[in-house]
Amino acid sequence: MIYVCVPVHNEAKTVGLVLWKVRQVFTGFEREYHLLVGDDGSTDATAEVLATYARVLPMTVVTHRERQGYAKGLEELLRLALQRTDRPKRDCAITLHADFLHSPEAMEEMVKRLESGADMVVAELTGQQGDAPRALRWARAWAPLLLRVAGVKDTLSGFTALRLIVLKQALRHPSPAERSLLTTDGWCANAELLARLTPHARRLETIPTTARYDLRQRPSRVKPWDVLVQAWRARPVIRAARSATAALLLLVAPLFSQNDTARAEPPLPPPGGARAVRFAVGERMRYQAKFGLFNVGQATMEVAGIDTLRGIETVRFRFHIKGGALWYHLDQLMESWVGRDDFRSRRFRQQTEEKNKQRLREYDIYPDSGFYRETGRDTTFATIPDPLDEAAFLYWIRTVPLEVGKRYAYHRYFRAERNPVIVQVLGRERVSVAGRKFNAIVVRPIIPHGRGILAEKADARIWLSDDTQRLMLAMVSTFSFGTVTLKLKEYAAPAPEQP
Repeated sequence: MIYVCVPVHNEAKTVGLVLWKVRQVFTGFEREYHLLVGDDGSTDATAEVLATYARVLPMTVVTHRERQGYAKGLEELLRLALQRTDRPKRDCAITLHADFLHSPEAMEEMVKRLESGADMVVAELTGQQGDAPRALRWARAWAPLLLRVAGVKDTLSGFTALRLIVLKQALRHPSPAERSLLTTDGWCANAELLARLTPHARRLETIPTTARYDLRQRPSRVKPWDVLVQAWRARPVIRAARSATAALLLLVAPLFSQNDTARAEPPLPPPGGARAVRFAVGERMRYQAKFGLFNVGQATMEVAGIDTLRGIETVRFRFHIKGGALWYHLDQLMESWVGRDDFRSRRFRQQTEEKNKQRLREYDIYPDSGFYRETGRDTTFATIPDPLDEAAFLYWIRTVPLEVGKRYAYHRYFRAERNPVIVQVLGRERVSVAGRKFNAIVVRPIIPHGRGILAEKADARIWLSDDTQRLMLAMVSTFSFGTVTLKLKEYAAPAPEQP
């Protein structure tokens, strides 16, 4: 998850454009993101603009009735990002201004640097487009010389990407209960933030950016002489932040080496270890489709492969049914990509050819950001925390406890309005499929207001083997022409993993 932190004060003319530009960046550069926007006592139309964009973007707005200052607002957004993450070593935050001085397009390169091993990336202004007052440019050039931070030339940038583990470690020294992270304000707060964070970053990188004075919609609020005076006064704070942090790190380093396991973040599951998705690639079930007494086609259900989607390892499920009789023909393929470690849908694709008519539905699902996007529609829709699609549900239901006579309600379908998914456990039966007899649990899944094989009007029934494998032995579902029964004809177990 990428948390884009945007402090705002009276930026009604540009903040909407900045937010939409962020969306465009992550539309082309597919990563899960969430906007954290702080409205710091704005008196113009900023609140109305933010309310409009909050309806279509994955965004949280923090509002202050009275202005608290840039530093306090920025720190609050960073702490909020840290509070929300459950993987601070992987997730990151990006601080961005709302006046278009920095181009959000640079975020793609910043994230790539983090994914390549950097802990912090600072976008340094090395050029400019458009005119700026000479006094402002003079102050912008000289103030960083007063507020030096090792490894960074442009310490006033304010456009920084960091792994949240760096922020977490910085907040331990000193304790958040003792003092704030930032004690200066304005441009100086950017330098102080770098001074407090960089000692905790194993690798710091910088990238060049261009100041877009041509896109700013208001005069600068900065008074050049005041900036230089503030920078001169902030020198002891920056030096103290560097010195205190470095000394404290030297003091506690032996403790970390002796008791590293007690302080480390929980490790990710190793390859081949315990996973949320326990189905191995290569598992394949083939079904015979019947309409009454007639064989009308076949279906396959398989774990097709392991893919990486938006930087997350996913398992790809496929469910394909093909057949027909007389005037009717159906060819439907459902594919689902779910996180291997969290069993949450990331992408769902359904391609259907029915009665010589073709339909294609594709969805990209961002569970950490709380939205999904349908291909061909230039907007986003809210999703739920642990989303599943139809194909993923056929596998997930094999993993949950089911007790005969119980009725379960799961809020897990990725389209929020079609929840809860109801599962009724109807009973147990003895069934003969694939040349064997199985004890089976009979369930009725219902997706309210949905379409497809698990829709409420489809009145589906599923027979699951009453053992640890929970194979789908049979399914009955109603299509537009009538009721089709799928019976297992062949089961291919996955090949054992090589040691």
